[in-house]
Amino acid sequence: MAERGGSGAAGAAATADRGAEGMGSVKRTRVVILDFGSQYTHLIARRIRECGVYSEVLRFDAASAEIAESTGAIVLSGGPSSIYDEDAPKPDPAIYDLGVPVLGICYGMQAMSEALGGKVARGTTREYGPMGFSPEGEHRLFDGLAESNQVWMSHGDEVVAPPDGFEVLGRSADGKIASIGSDERKLYGLQFHPEVVHTERGKRLLENYVHGIAGIPSNWSPESFVEEAIEAIRAEVGDSTVVCALSGGVDSSVMSVLIHRAIGDRLVPIFVDNGVLRKNEEHDVIGRLAGGLGLKVDKVDARERFLTKLAGVEDPERKRKIIGTEFIRVFEEEANRIGGVEYLAQGTLYPDVIESVSVKGPSATIKSHHNVGGLPERMHLKLIEPLKTLFKDEVRKVGAELGIDPDILGRHPFPGPGLAVRILGEVTAERVALLQEADAIAIEEIRNAGLYDDIWQAFVVLLPVKTVGVMGDERTYEHVVAVRAVHSLDGMTAHWFPMPHEVLERMSARIINEVRGVNRVCYDISSKPPSTIEWE
Repeated sequence: MAERGGSGAAGAAATADRGAEGMGSVKRTRVVILDFGSQYTHLIARRIRECGVYSEVLRFDAASAEIAESTGAIVLSGGPSSIYDEDAPKPDPAIYDLGVPVLGICYGMQAMSEALGGKVARGTTREYGPMGFSPEGEHRLFDGLAESNQVWMSHGDEVVAPPDGFEVLGRSADGKIASIGSDERKLYGLQFHPEVVHTERGKRLLENYVHGIAGIPSNWSPESFVEEAIEAIRAEVGDSTVVCALSGGVDSSVMSVLIHRAIGDRLVPIFVDNGVLRKNEEHDVIGRLAGGLGLKVDKVDARERFLTKLAGVEDPERKRKIIGTEFIRVFEEEANRIGGVEYLAQGTLYPDVIESVSVKGPSATIKSHHNVGGLPERMHLKLIEPLKTLFKDEVRKVGAELGIDPDILGRHPFPGPGLAVRILGEVTAERVALLQEADAIAIEEIRNAGLYDDIWQAFVVLLPVKTVGVMGDERTYEHVVAVRAVHSLDGMTAHWFPMPHEVLERMSARIINEVRGVNRVCYDISSKPPSTIEWE
């Protein structure tokens, strides 16, 4: 099909109303995304950032004064509500008069239309999944798109009459209004989702909006983030000493090096052995990070302390809260011992924040993270979270910019509460030891097969059931473990990894033969959504 011209742009990150301001909040023109609860909101942010433009996700009801600061464009996300619902989420109407472009996507287009006098009605038919879309006439929003494009729809309501001053910019294959706009006011709407991969040339459309219409240049990168984050860290902490939780994962490693780059030895990384770490984690982490990165690591053996607190606890949220609280208490005690400490640094990321902080309806709290929703209400240290506006893949890029060993940056994610949330049911020293061995075997077989770097995350879960088996002609009644491996880009969505059968066979045979107490191995083939990556 013929294409229609050219131009480009894009960005992402969420902030929580907790602790210190997000480090590296770029002092340049940003795109603000107002979240009405769409499962795709984070994808809008990602696509914009991929084009070199910084953006932040704010609640749908953020005040226009807050939105206006340093903002060059606004995006209204989709959402599960109907504009006719009694409690339908609606943005501050003043955003339409800020003089910056606004793009409403799906529900966002309906909310804009209803607020400005257009007519929204329940559709006679719903549009879900792939649909055809054709622009009407020439418009710079659709530069580079074909005369007919496949897009992703997900709506039951529809705009049947645009507000005064708006024109129809495009229609779906069945003739329904699929895009509207007012060039005079720079207000635009799309009934489909350009942020998902199912929409052809969707990223190009977002580039046209932020670069072509909003005029925002590509000015965000890992390099610029590092420079600005270091400056922000220095300004935030002053002459104080900072302690940080060093787990050896990608997030805490990048965070530690970034803060060390900013304040030197006034950073004290603390490695807490909480009794629910992976096998040999202490040796691997301290040896690699202290030696390879020049960090002076303070080690605390708190295994008995944590396991005592977890005794008899089966509820996953209680586990997270207990571990989060106990971590803070350990850090506070260490800070008192060190002296002059005012700040606790953590490697919180955007997915941690968005899954722990609920906006109305939609992006409901899925689970609390020990370093977000799991923190105690009263803390004696101020929080500093320099990575909380980044996705995991962006953290890895920042780590590469900092010169961190690729082997560290390539490690699979590991939850803050550790194996406690991979042991379904009560956590005991014996169950931890069993899971450590099974998990180590699974990861070793994945590495031996050359698959480790092809997988976003892989691990073993200990289930709270036992099954009958036969070993050496004798009946056994032992534990079941499940192996989980997924593809993902940022942890917000994931697909199960098609593990080769021969790898699964070796994994299963070794776990059953070498780990006393296990007689059955299962493989998890569920994706996120509807499942989460972790089981708890």
